[in-house]
Amino acid sequence: MRSIKQAKNLAGKRVLARVDFNVRVNKNGEVDENEAFKIEAVLPTIKFLLEKKAKIILMSHLGRPKGKIVPELKLDGAVDHLSKILKKLVKKTSGVVGVAVEREVAKLKDGEILMLENVRFEKGEETNDTKFVKALAKLGDIFVNDAFGVCHREAASVSGIAKLLPSYAGFLLEAEVSALEKVMKKPKKPLLVIMGGLKFETKLPVIAKLLPKADKILLGGGLASTCLKALGYGVGDSMVDDEFLPLAKKIAKNRKILLPLDLIVGKKEGGCNFEHLPMPTKPYKLIDAPLAIYDIGPETIQTWSKLVKKANTLIWNGPLGHFEQPPYNHGTISMARLIASRSKGRAFGVVGGGETIAALRQSKMAEYIDHVSTGGGAMLEFLAGKKLPGIEALK
Repeated sequence: MRSIKQAKNLAGKRVLARVDFNVRVNKNGEVDENEAFKIEAVLPTIKFLLEKKAKIILMSHLGRPKGKIVPELKLDGAVDHLSKILKKLVKKTSGVVGVAVEREVAKLKDGEILMLENVRFEKGEETNDTKFVKALAKLGDIFVNDAFGVCHREAASVSGIAKLLPSYAGFLLEAEVSALEKVMKKPKKPLLVIMGGLKFETKLPVIAKLLPKADKILLGGGLASTCLKALGYGVGDSMVDDEFLPLAKKIAKNRKILLPLDLIVGKKEGGCNFEHLPMPTKPYKLIDAPLAIYDIGPETIQTWSKLVKKANTLIWNGPLGHFEQPPYNHGTISMARLIASRSKGRAFGVVGGGETIAALRQSKMAEYIDHVSTGGGAMLEFLAGKKLPGIEALK
């Protein structure tokens, strides 16, 4: 990929920059503190373009409006947050393309920033429609992709526009690719992978790709519950991906895969309605509905912590329990602290996924991780060895 550092004579040029400002906004229009890092992550690229006196036009999506204008999915909150942290006015258009938007772009002075409205308000964005791609390209002289989180999408503002304008990677995109290639191509051993959450469909290819390289893969959350059910354990109301039970059974029997040694089970509301359950060695009805598995137990944390402390490369994606609801947050927060304390020096740690990062922020140790990825789905596809359209278009 060509880096934005390689672009010449940026002064006065209209730079169309794809960013990922897909962040939750509260009723007051303020960006969720757990997701503000997505906006802050593109500051190096924006500041670089400001120094070069470029005219910056930012593009992003928010949510899934499916080609319709949805008032609560407008980008006002994200724009306000960017203005605040830059200490500079960021203007915003009311539309995405068209004559009115072109007029706003024409008024831009060197070193000014304009944000287009949510690109997914246009049907042509997700279908990568040629007409819409041309309308976007008309707004700029140069294209910069700094939105790793959407690089797995074949979208107009991601891969389509890169075919029509001189295109470059922003600093965030470069950092993402560099960090993920490091853990994929030449990971320093032992390589330990921690995976939680659910979505077996997206995580299976990653597990399959990493199994030959990893020393151990630890499974928690819905992935572990699915494996336990596949092995014949009764798991009550636990989150399970029934469609993938045969594959889960095969994976669970691999010697490199480690499932929890004990569990915290209870009802979703938590409180006093939970209990500690050691894992029996043979398939057994662990629990009945309405009870469910909501966290890994203390014995699991203790055993897995020894593996984390010995690892030289760490990859973590997906919470290990229902961390949003105490007391089911102990396993996930404990692992977050362990991974953070091992990273930056003794081991190279990479963490990704929206919920995982929210848990990491709860631990107040995010700053100690070598690389916190802004892309959940994109990170998983990259680790699974898939070619990402947004990256391929820049080559």
